This record gives sequence, C-alpha cells and structure tokens, in this order.
Amino acid sequence: MAVEIKLPALKENVDVVEVNAVRCAPGDTVNKDQVILEVQADKTALDVPSPTAGRITEVRVKPGDQIKVGQVICLIDGSGNGEVAKKPAPAKKAEPAPTPAPPTPKQETQSRPQPVAPPTKPVAGPPVPVVNRLAPAGPATRRLARELGIDLSQVPGSGQAGRVVEEDVKAYARQLASTNEAAPTSISLGVQAPPLPNFEEWGPIERQPLLAVRKATARQMSLAWSLIPHVTQHDLADITELDAFRKAQEGKGPKLTVTAFALKAVAVLLRQFPNFNATLDAANNQLILKRYYHVGVAVDTENGLLVPVIRDVDRKSVAELAEELAALADRARQRKLDGAELKGGTFTITNLGGIGGTGFTPIVNYPEVAILGLSRGRLEPVVRNSEITPRLMLPLSLSYDHRVIDGAAAARFTRRLAEMLENPLLMLLHA
Repeated sequence: MAVEIKLPALKENVDVVEVNAVRCAPGDTVNKDQVILEVQADKTALDVPSPTAGRITEVRVKPGDQIKVGQVICLIDGSGNGEVAKKPAPAKKAEPAPTPAPPTPKQETQSRPQPVAPPTKPVAGPPVPVVNRLAPAGPATRRLARELGIDLSQVPGSGQAGRVVEEDVKAYARQLASTNEAAPTSISLGVQAPPLPNFEEWGPIERQPLLAVRKATARQMSLAWSLIPHVTQHDLADITELDAFRKAQEGKGPKLTVTAFALKAVAVLLRQFPNFNATLDAANNQLILKRYYHVGVAVDTENGLLVPVIRDVDRKSVAELAEELAALADRARQRKLDGAELKGGTFTITNLGGIGGTGFTPIVNYPEVAILGLSRGRLEPVVRNSEITPRLMLPLSLSYDHRVIDGAAAARFTRRLAEMLENPLLMLLHA
C-alpha cells in the first residue's frame, strides 16, 4: 500500500521552500533516510530524506516548484517492507519519528509543561554556529514562536520526548524579557506600500515567482536599509605594483586575486579600527566589539547573491585566503554551502570588478556595521614626480553605519586600506 510522503519542517520559521532537484523517479526503490529531494530554504540548500523504505510509485513535485511544509511530495509503496508496517499512522503517533507529522492541537495540550529553566546568560566570545536542529513542536507552537520572535531550537521542551509546547515558549519569552535578552521580533519598515496598479491595462506582462535566494536577499536588504543610516566613503588605490606582484606569482600556487589581498588588508585594519568589527546593540545602548575576524565575501551565482564567510582571516596568509575563497565561491555556485558557512560574519567585501563600474554604494550586511565594495581597476593618467604616467587605479567604496562610525574614521580606514594595497609588502609582513 502506497503511503504519502510529505515535506517535513526542515528549518525554523521556514514554511515554504523551492525544489532544487528531485532525486527519485517512479519505479525507483529507496532506502530509509535516502535523499529523495533537494530544496532551497532561504540561502541554504537542504536534503529531504525518505522517512521509510519502498518503491516510488508517484512523484508530485518538480524542480522550480514552491512547496509548503506538509505538502505531499511523492508516494512510496512499502508493502512487505516491514518498516512501513511498523510505522504508525501520523495521527496516532506517541513517539516522534525522524520526520514526524505535526500533531493536532488536542495532542499538544495533553502534556502539562513543567517550569522551564531560565536560559543562561550568554558568555562573551565568538558565537558558535548552531546546526539546524528541528525542535519537535506542533503548528500552533511554531506559530506562537514566530510571533514572539523566539528561536524554537533554544526552547527546552517539557512535553513527551522533549516536545516543545506553547507554555514552554511563553515561559521562555517571559524569562528573556526579565533578563533584558529579548529575541528580535519581526521588523516593520513603518511605511505600508500602496497597492500596485493594474499593469495589464497598458500591455502584456509576465509574473515570475521569486526564487528562495532572492526572497532571502530582499528581506535582509530591507532590514539593513530600514535600520542603518548609511554613508559611503570613496577612495582610489594605486594597485600597479600589487598587480605586477600578483601576476609574477601565477603558476606558483593558488591564483592570487585582488579580493584575496583585500581580505588580508581588511584583517589587519579591523584590529586597528575595532569599531568596524562591531555590532550596535541599540536596545541596550551598547557597542559589541568582536574579538574574532570573520569576513563574508559576496558571490554572484545564477540563483542570486550568496555571502559565504571566511573565518579567522587575521590568521591566514594571502595564499591561504585565495585558496579558501576560490573553494567557497565554487561551492556557493554549486549550491553546496551549509547554513553555518553563511553566518557569523563581522565584515563584508563585495567585488564587482569582474563586471565593471567606477564605484557603487553597497548596503551594510546587518548586523554588521561596514562593508567594502571594490570596482574595476583601470589605467588612469596620474601625476608622479611632476610627470603624467599611467597607473592602475582601484576604486574603493566603504559603506558604514553612521551611528557607530564617524566620517573621519571611515576616511582614515579607506586611506589606510589604499596604502596597504599600494604596498603589498605591508600585507606580507602580517602573513
């Protein structure tokens, strides 16, 4: 007898995902926990395993589809398999399975919660990336957590087998409020967009659904633009010697790029300008200075912009940074990054030099306070020793949070950055 396989909740606060690839077809035999689907949740590609073994009889999704949690993705005939026979119907489950069906509200309220232990104060230091852990909870509990801005994976569950119920979320929220550590709630831009006109009145149109990556980018950019008062400082760096040095190293190791040198220079400067490696905690009137240096690098992919993070840039040489950057960019374009590789950045670099342009105003990647934009280097006539000579000039664009960084500090940062790029040996001293 064929059973319906439904899309499980794969990530907190994500109810709709996009199908990247279907890993099964009608007639295929699959094992339990075998990957049958790859989906895109925000900027993270996730695998969907089969909860049971059997033969695929029907596939109901295709690449590009937007599907919801609980939607049927395929049918599996597990007759004679044993595993299917042992698997109780979703409505009668007492124990959570690897991909349990959501219980009814009645089931959820049967367990009376015990008092929740107060969350401990966070210890200062580098954040530890949290692996996506699917907390067992029902739809009503998940909805409440979303409304309160609570990360459900952090809430201790008092229900059966650690199940999180509504009272657990409420108790956790009360504890956060009492310790002034309230989780961030949804951001309102303060302005309601007016209804769109009927564009069909003026001619034919085509509607295309936003890809998951594009929707995640739109949310992040709206958040950053609404919260951060942006200012952009522009400067030029003479990279004639750097480019000659870079080309002289070709074939002697990993390909050295301008971005790799910029990473090394930024690693040095973030130590000298700690306010650029910070986050503003406006709720508590504090500036959080980070003593670790993880730099995100924007990567242009066919599915949208991704920003993988290179960790501990201050401890790596230009060659090591170039090698890691190339590997991360390649994996980003192949959709092989995991969620942890997109988190924890303290500063961001975005390089549009491969495309062109003379400068731009990048948007700060919240909750960071600064971002460096690089444009295309070009030969320009420059006066040196009273003579006009062609020099390769690199445009620098530094956007920053003016609540944290003053204009004079931004000007010093970009000028110091230009000087380091103009004298590559200064960076090699910090390798």
